[in-house]
Amino acid sequence: MKNYDWTRQLKFLYHHASQQYSAGHRDPQTLFSAREQQELASIGATAMELYDYAEDSDSLDWETALLIVAARRDYFLAIQHGVQPARHLSMADFPAKDAELEGIPWLPRLIQKARARLRGELPPDLMYCCGGDRAFFSKHGLHAADFLREVWAAHDDERKILAFVKNGGHY
Repeated sequence: MKNYDWTRQLKFLYHHASQQYSAGHRDPQTLFSAREQQELASIGATAMELYDYAEDSDSLDWETALLIVAARRDYFLAIQHGVQPARHLSMADFPAKDAELEGIPWLPRLIQKARARLRGELPPDLMYCCGGDRAFFSKHGLHAADFLREVWAAHDDERKILAFVKNGGHY
């Protein structure tokens, strides 16, 4: 995608995925042409990601999807220099859903998911900002994209992330 209008191109592909999903199309790998998949890859995005957004579009709006993709795109271009990761994590690499960090359930799993999302290493069967993540964000007054950027800024310092969560996204 061209830097100048990548958001417009992404929005077109997002709406295409939503229309296809509504029409009963359930194969993420055939939603887009090879060229469109290359365009998504150029910003660190995947067909699976847009499929997930289309599938959850009744509770995950376009603007949230855009902000999540923008955070990943920034990380992909600034930190990874446009190079796709060599591997993807497996489901076994993630903490259990009931794992807690200082009494906050889901947080260890969400931190790992956010790190993997930023690096483009999520397994295809795992979505960042799934229903469980959205419930966590709602409960703690956080936006999914803000949480991604906080995880990026905190590096490996989980105390910073914990403070961010405990303070509802404020310091």
